[in-house]
Amino acid sequence: MDFEERTLNSEVKFEGKVVKVICDDIETSDGHKSFREVVIHNGGVVIVALTNDNKVILTKQYRYPLHKVNIELPAGKLELNEDPDYAAKRELEEETGYRANNWKSLGYINTTPGICTEKLYLYLAKDLEFVGEHPDEGEIIKSREFDLDKVFEMINNGEINDAKTICALSRAFCKGFNL
Repeated sequence: MDFEERTLNSEVKFEGKVVKVICDDIETSDGHKSFREVVIHNGGVVIVALTNDNKVILTKQYRYPLHKVNIELPAGKLELNEDPDYAAKRELEEETGYRANNWKSLGYINTTPGICTEKLYLYLAKDLEFVGEHPDEGEIIKSREFDLDKVFEMINNGEINDAKTICALSRAFCKGFNL
């Protein structure tokens, strides 16, 4: 079965600092005409950082779209054409103050493929050394170490609802947190 959709016309509706929104007129594989609204996003990185005593580093920060404080893994957006490996190292240090000597890719996830191009690259970082955090201007963030059992308890009781965090931890768990 052919699932491809053909773009007939594309129009930029909004172009901001982080995202661009386009509206496309399309034709489905069965010949019907429809439209797709798409948010174009550079993507980002998410890091499962494990300390030498197997604690996970989580961050706490206010997320404006949710109007609440969120608990999540260190993460950040990619600059245009930025290498995800470089971005992961940059974000880990900026948000937590740690550098990792061992890195492993955990693949990637598509966050909301029905409307957005955002692709998040997932990483496991181990053999950490603290060098001092330096968050981006306007980024108020606090990092803290948690036992793995506590992190999974926080997910199960709804204290952590951040999808990228749950996905990255799931990938790391399935791989046995090994490098």
